[in-house]
Amino acid sequence: MKKVIITAIVVLVLVIGGGWIFMRMMSGGAGGNMPGQGGGMMGSGSGAVENRKTNNFSGEEKPLPIPPLLEDENPDPNKAEFTLVAQTGSMEFLKGKPTDTFGYNGNYLGPVIRVKKGDDVSIKVKNELDEATTLHWHGLEVDGEDDGGPNSGIQPGTTWNPQFTIDQNAATLWYHPHLLHKTGEHVYKGLAGLFIIDDQDSEQLDLPNEYGVNDIPLIVQDKQLDENGQFAYNLGMQDVMMGLQGDTIMVNGAINPYVEVPKGKVRFRLLNGSNARIYQFALSNSQDFYQIGTDGGLLEEPVKLSNLILSSAERAELIVDFSSYKEGETVELTDQGLPFLKFVVTGEEKGPKELPAHLVDIPQVDESMATNTRKFVMSGMGQNVTINGKQMDMDRIDEKLKLHDTEIWEITNDGMGMMGNNMGMAHPFHGHGTQFLILDRDGNPPPPNERGWKDTILVSPGEKVRAIATFDHKGLFMYHCHILEHEDAGMMGQFTVEE
Repeated sequence: MKKVIITAIVVLVLVIGGGWIFMRMMSGGAGGNMPGQGGGMMGSGSGAVENRKTNNFSGEEKPLPIPPLLEDENPDPNKAEFTLVAQTGSMEFLKGKPTDTFGYNGNYLGPVIRVKKGDDVSIKVKNELDEATTLHWHGLEVDGEDDGGPNSGIQPGTTWNPQFTIDQNAATLWYHPHLLHKTGEHVYKGLAGLFIIDDQDSEQLDLPNEYGVNDIPLIVQDKQLDENGQFAYNLGMQDVMMGLQGDTIMVNGAINPYVEVPKGKVRFRLLNGSNARIYQFALSNSQDFYQIGTDGGLLEEPVKLSNLILSSAERAELIVDFSSYKEGETVELTDQGLPFLKFVVTGEEKGPKELPAHLVDIPQVDESMATNTRKFVMSGMGQNVTINGKQMDMDRIDEKLKLHDTEIWEITNDGMGMMGNNMGMAHPFHGHGTQFLILDRDGNPPPPNERGWKDTILVSPGEKVRAIATFDHKGLFMYHCHILEHEDAGMMGQFTVEE
């Protein structure tokens, strides 16, 4: 009875306060009736996209910053050594109003770490903040001691030095803090960066590959800047309930950016680096584009889309063809129709004339390989969010797995529970230490652009998603909602993988 009363109060507060409630917009999961297969929503196969009103193009346009590639300090071609420094900084996002920020090796965000499959990697992570932090390699398959979860705190003035071998295929991953109860604030202030893996197969494909020219990283985040230009990470009721969503969209740390792109095909490595916002990306002229990669690597073949839904922490590699544009013509990347990044086409043509029809081989899923099926039920909103009815406890291990076992994880969004499981929020579910293949959404096959490796899976209210994975790395790991305010509130659990 107490739970029902609390849930009812939550709904009432959201309605009175004008907060958005994410209603489930699809029937039949990701099957043929999925919104988007006829030109509407496309991408996650689930979830409504409801966000606060955003007003982006209100200032001077600026060139898009391209994150630098972090220098490899080891000349050995099979080894890679890097140094990352978490530090405070200042950025002038609004003219004349410097913003206090966090960054890696700079004022805001961090450099791109780029490695090859098979590399032996060593990364020295020094904390020059005046508070503890961690650094999690999101999507990287490493042992728990190197994963950088909340158990791997880095105290001020100390250095953490994880070492591991890259044993997964080419992919666009990322890194960010994962300190208990502080992840949302640290990411919001600027601690995030891309982690790119190359391999022999991807290098042999005829894909755009000139970094910063026709292979461009896009870290998309929404921010709330107060009247003094500061990041307003002061959580109100709606922020606690829904996750913090700002009214200004940034790309690579810039507001109102433009980027020059060559005629021809251009590759964009797109990360939703926001704390909570779900984006619906499209081009302003409704031009189609192709998705070639998901969270954990390339798809088997390019998938033609008119728009793409990405929840917090999801990545997508996209190809946009600018070959029909005249020099100086522009088109914009939009979120639900709102433009926030302008592409300016130059006269020079670069890259392949045609996309490869086949990209990589992804193994066929055999459910009989699974030794176990585990159920994860996400429920609630705000401070009452849970997984399987429990909130995060650092002293409790929620699940115990065996090394090298293949398991099916059944992830359900219980919505508002007794108030109706089709009401509530969509939750992006993230599992550490492995990559998943989605088996089905409510019994229907995933859409074509979700048939690749995934580490973050958006689940709509009332929806059940089944995914399969093999756990080849031992240690302690996390699973959680990747709405960072929900994670910080306790929508997270721990699992171990042991021999």
